Amino acid sequence: MRWLPRRARTALTSLAALAPLLAPVTGCASLEGLQNEGAARDVKAPLALWPGYAPAPLRREENPAARKAVPGLARIPSGSMAAADPLTVLDADITSGGGTAPTPASVRRPVLHDVTGDRKPDLIMVVDLGPRTSELRVYSVQKKIVTRVLLLGGVLAGVELAAGHLVVREPTKDLRYVSVTDYAWNGDAMELWDLTLDDARTRQTPSPYPSPAPALTPGTLP
Repeated sequence: MRWLPRRARTALTSLAALAPLLAPVTGCASLEGLQNEGAARDVKAPLALWPGYAPAPLRREENPAARKAVPGLARIPSGSMAAADPLTVLDADITSGGGTAPTPASVRRPVLHDVTGDRKPDLIMVVDLGPRTSELRVYSVQKKIVTRVLLLGGVLAGVELAAGHLVVREPTKDLRYVSVTDYAWNGDAMELWDLTLDDARTRQTPSPYPSPAPALTPGTLP
């Protein structure tokens, strides 16, 4: 008989003693539904395609949260965007970038709400570029200067305000889900806080303001 270490001999003796007790248990388990599904599949790492390719870094003008002072506007000592005319701000911002000022009918009701945490209202605006696409623009007073702090373009399924965050809902290629992007002020700029998927059937809280709405609605998104 092959020599075994003392610890191994003790283990074998213990298993032999337990064998009569284990046999009925294993037999029951087999009859209760355990099935042989064949050999285990090999786990392989993902195969990277074109591993040497990487996109160019994001340019400043492509960063939706890049701050931009809006030219041609008066300074606001109070620091509140409530002191500015929403359409004047919007037109100045768009035309300074070479664009054409939108028609008033394409501009949704402006909203005043503090998203930068200074307890002073910022200005949130949406321009509908067509039946499907829109632009979301957020303005804040930074050191008395009207400053655009966020610019998002796309298909806006919904815009929400929650706990100081600005939440944007966009449809995905799967009609069952929407992409939910959460932006928050980090003390210097709006930054991406979270990105998740949500059930497309989740209803938004409706605006308490009936149509037609006032020209400027503090704190409520249409």
